[in-house]
Amino acid sequence: MSAESQSAGAAPDREPLRYASARGRWALAAVILGSGAAFLESSVVSVALPEIGRDLDLELGGLQWVMNAYLLTLSALIITGGSLGDLYGRRIVFVSGLIAFAATSLLCALAPSGEVLIGARILQGVAAALLVPTSLAIVEASFAEEDRGRAIGAWAGWSGVSSLIGPFVGGWLVDAASWRWVFAIVVIAAIGAAWLAGRHLPESRARPVAGRRPDWVGSVLVSLGLAAITYALVEVGGRGLGDPVVAVAAVGGILLLVAFLVVEHRVADPMLPLAIFRSRQFSGANAATLANYLAIGALFFFLSLQLQDVLGYSALAAGAASFPATLIMLTFSPQAGKLGQRFGPRIPMTVGPLVLGAGLILLSGIERGDAYLESILPGVIVFGIGMTIFVAPLTTAVLAALPDERAGIASAVNNAGARLAQLLAGAALPAAAGLSASTAVGPGAFSEGFQTAMLIAAAIAALGGLISWATIRGREPRRAPRHPSPSQACTACPPDDEGGRRGLDGPRGAPAEALE
Repeated sequence: MSAESQSAGAAPDREPLRYASARGRWALAAVILGSGAAFLESSVVSVALPEIGRDLDLELGGLQWVMNAYLLTLSALIITGGSLGDLYGRRIVFVSGLIAFAATSLLCALAPSGEVLIGARILQGVAAALLVPTSLAIVEASFAEEDRGRAIGAWAGWSGVSSLIGPFVGGWLVDAASWRWVFAIVVIAAIGAAWLAGRHLPESRARPVAGRRPDWVGSVLVSLGLAAITYALVEVGGRGLGDPVVAVAAVGGILLLVAFLVVEHRVADPMLPLAIFRSRQFSGANAATLANYLAIGALFFFLSLQLQDVLGYSALAAGAASFPATLIMLTFSPQAGKLGQRFGPRIPMTVGPLVLGAGLILLSGIERGDAYLESILPGVIVFGIGMTIFVAPLTTAVLAALPDERAGIASAVNNAGARLAQLLAGAALPAAAGLSASTAVGPGAFSEGFQTAMLIAAAIAALGGLISWATIRGREPRRAPRHPSPSQACTACPPDDEGGRRGLDGPRGAPAEALE
């Protein structure tokens, strides 16, 4: 998405959506169900990993790739997905992504081998990259300013719930039927969301700019770069950094990512406009996202394996173990979003990660023979409280850091950071905890590595809180640009003394050209 583009919201002849209206609720249901299906797949697979490993004869390295293949393409292409939505229309890209997501999820469910499953997961991540950023951009562009914080809070809360409920749903499906139903179930959700979107979502897109086109070169470079680095991280634990294949993959990945930054600096329409990182709050919020979601991803990847293969839990019991955190998110996320909008995101984005880290420390002590109520539930509750405190305010802080015309790229970058963090959790943390790709999942080395990984994740979460304290502004009520509909690009804005605020180097609602 180029810096010169200006975003539009809903069609000019439509009024902004209201949270309390039937039309607004149906529209919100469509984007929550669609993005929730993608977020669900980020976590639902974790509880099925032991059964997938037994059925397809995969060791820890193979299980890492089952998780990472999806996150790899999702994190690499999610910015491109946001740009495509801004360029061609967010609703059509969202619906197209849902249809592709349903098809690739079905392919995962039918996979006869580990190689086919990993390949299907790669394609599934591509489809998710189309629908995830456009879902939040639709909420941002289509809802009235006074309802936007509440709508974003509901989106963030239900997105978090879909991730947290994944292990519970996945465990039930694995025990009741097969791990293949973990993928088949989201086909229904994706098709339902596509139908709702076609009926209830207004179209929104960026205002046309002559000569704009997707940055395919940047997309390829970042995808290959992340793939090479992910391979090196997965293999370094067993082979060592001195192994020629690992070294070549690591160096090649770094060079590809450097080339990506060079291309983004030079092309007319970069997928990642580097100028947006001039905003201190935007850069800080995304750094905090990277840290916090790495910690969350660590829990999702390790906890199910620890509970099933070390403590002897069934898949359903392992999934249900984290369900209290789901209830906390479901109950309190909208309120957290409203409080973050009223008092500012700095405090909840600082306190939340510290609470989350405390939950991870409590969970790090899980050992064989421990009782759930005494040893596991307290950590799960504290973890859920921490997530609830910071998730919705974080989303609001990211979108508030840039002008309205950059809603698509703001949500895409933030989502890319979150998925990249989960990718690093599954690729880098095992090696950091002393585990290799050939480590047998069970008592002994893996269990010891689990404890180390949880403590590392807790430290990273605390770092995320410190980043938020240093970079996020305090209370600063957000104002929408003064135009009749979110669909119309704002060509003028109220002066700063009338309540406007600056985004990057220009006032809130100013044309993007003024920011360069």
